[in-house]
Amino acid sequence: MKERVQEAINKIRPMLQADGGDVELVDIEDGVVKVRLQGACAGCPMSQMTLKNGIEKFLKQELPEVVSVESADSTSS
Repeated sequence: MKERVQEAINKIRPMLQADGGDVELVDIEDGVVKVRLQGACAGCPMSQMTLKNGIEKFLKQELPEVVSVESADSTSS
């Protein structure tokens, strides 16, 4: 599953990079994908919306077994 999630992330990566950001796959556990936003995305006030409305929505469409997408840095939220 990790390879399939990585392939899906690679499809949306150019959109993030166009805005000066990027995303890194950290872990997958019980259908929960953990990612780390990087670059401009890391400090962006809209990063949570990008995570949920962009990355999570896309991954769920591509891979129905994905339950949710969370930030690997979510310990601070």
